[in-house]
Amino acid sequence: MEKTRIGIVGCGNISSIYLKNCQQMFDILEVVACADLIPERAQAQADAYGVPRACSVKELLADPEIQIVVNLTIPQAHFDVAMQAIEAGKSVHNEKPLALTREQGKALLKAAQQRGVRVGCAPDTFLGGGHQTCRKLIDDGWIGEPIAATAFMLCHGHESWHPSPAFYYQVGGGPMFDMGPYYLTALINLMGPIERVSGEARATFPERTITSQPLYGTVIEVETPTHIASTFRFANGAIGTMITSFDVWHHNLPRIEIYGTEGTLVVPDPNGFGGPVRIRRAGDDDWHLVPLSHGYVENSRGIGVADMAYALRSGRPTAPAVSSPTTFSTSCRQHLMLPRRGPMCTRRARVNGQPLFPWACGPGHSIRNQ
Repeated sequence: MEKTRIGIVGCGNISSIYLKNCQQMFDILEVVACADLIPERAQAQADAYGVPRACSVKELLADPEIQIVVNLTIPQAHFDVAMQAIEAGKSVHNEKPLALTREQGKALLKAAQQRGVRVGCAPDTFLGGGHQTCRKLIDDGWIGEPIAATAFMLCHGHESWHPSPAFYYQVGGGPMFDMGPYYLTALINLMGPIERVSGEARATFPERTITSQPLYGTVIEVETPTHIASTFRFANGAIGTMITSFDVWHHNLPRIEIYGTEGTLVVPDPNGFGGPVRIRRAGDDDWHLVPLSHGYVENSRGIGVADMAYALRSGRPTAPAVSSPTTFSTSCRQHLMLPRRGPMCTRRARVNGQPLFPWACGPGHSIRNQ
């Protein structure tokens, strides 16, 4: 099989799994270069994963063989690197979030359309076997008509383990932009488009102290909300509730549950590809563990990049939840959850007069991995 050549920009913590999978898991991909602001870091990753060349970002973008740029930089750099890639005539797959503002997201999509290239964005975990199994159960009517969903991502932040966690507390970080995309993408894939949102937010701790190495003892000033509670209405009439937080020490809440007229579905961790799927229908005495019906149950980060490569080759659309329109709408959805007009804010989730996520993988349009 002829391979699609890709370049990776940003060789930090998350790059290892992308490099491993893009080199070993997906036959259509070949990593031919990697770049980082710290040249030694790019060289170390190139040596570790057999990448032919470590270079500067400018050199990578100038390489005519590279068709897709995988942008793994910090959120503050997502827009600049992605726009440079588009202007160089390359498709780009960003780590989440797509950009820091809706205006930046619009600019990326407009530029990509003008240049005839594609834009995609993480997360791609919804393509894994766990969430595809849940999607099939809903499509096949195992819980009847979905009427509600809940999602909870609660922890006490990342300063206790991440080697450089400051960006999690800057604009573009926080629990909504860090972990929220996994939960929103999963909900959209399972429940369909979202029409209306409301939310409340706060930052409980104005400062955070790093307790991981090598920056142990460094104090971080918090610049973004760290506890966001939101409700939303899906286009199908179902109601969603979601809390994302970096302020909670302990909890005993599910990650995602879908409630239907005939039963309840427990969805696995949206930050993973597999995980247990449980269902309990009306009249059941207990929960039932459902065998996974689809593949890619291990850590398959990079499957969205592979999907983009196949889409470029065949001319078909990219998987809806990692494609540029839905990625942009997900970003808008996150912004809408953060109140701007006092403590409580309710807004219609629309773009150009249309409900957010009209392109989402709603019921009847499931993505099935091969």
